[in-house]
Amino acid sequence: MRVAVCQLNSRDNRDANLAGAEALLVRAAAAGADLALLPEYVDYLGHSAGMPEPESVDGTVGTFFAGVAARLGIWVIAGSFHEAGPDPRHTWNTSLVFDRSGTLAASYRKIHLYDVEIPGRVSYLESASVAPGDQPVVVDVEGLRVGLSICYDLRFPELYRRLATDGEAQLFVVPAAFMMHTGRDHWEVLLRARAIENQCFVAAAGQTGDHDPGRTCFGRSMVVDPWGTVLGQVPDGPGLAVVDLDLDRLHGIRAELPSLANRRL
Repeated sequence: MRVAVCQLNSRDNRDANLAGAEALLVRAAAAGADLALLPEYVDYLGHSAGMPEPESVDGTVGTFFAGVAARLGIWVIAGSFHEAGPDPRHTWNTSLVFDRSGTLAASYRKIHLYDVEIPGRVSYLESASVAPGDQPVVVDVEGLRVGLSICYDLRFPELYRRLATDGEAQLFVVPAAFMMHTGRDHWEVLLRARAIENQCFVAAAGQTGDHDPGRTCFGRSMVVDPWGTVLGQVPDGPGLAVVDLDLDRLHGIRAELPSLANRRL
């Protein structure tokens, strides 16, 4: 399975954001990718006052990525977008998975919301405008079991253990908009930890650079193998990395160091 992680700088123009995402998906398909992953909030990152109306999964954004997947003949995990939520004040932060025909194969609503208040430094309450999901999701991608997550989920190892054990995941995907000040110290460490402790591949696609209002994302999208080795990484700025997943290596690691089989809790 050849996987591409696509790194973007989405801003306050949805049409431009979607065009940028499509250009990277075209490059991923040309490189032979079977599956391409986009970042969190691929549709819009900007002032809330200018955000387009949230949509259902079959709205403009969903239809756009379904069409791109079908035209290119690849699986597309469309990062996440602003799905119309349970009430007028809240959206869902939702990831959509499209197969090679453009059919919606799965959707996942972000479970863990980024609520952080540090006096004098940062105040960000995602729950003020986003409702949490409540269902872990694993999707079968041509025989590869793929566990879905979004950004802040990465800090909650119990979700990934459930995806690996209950869902038999072999690959975790993490579309993200990880902040610069935490990403510098935690991003790679957390991705490698989730890979090692669950003996799974991890593919993470991040937003990069500055986004209004006053937000900077870390980027450094990467693919990690079940031993914790970084197989490919995107440098600063928009771009992509394409990596072949060796499932024989996954099975070999699980056989040689059977920590999943040895767990008692």
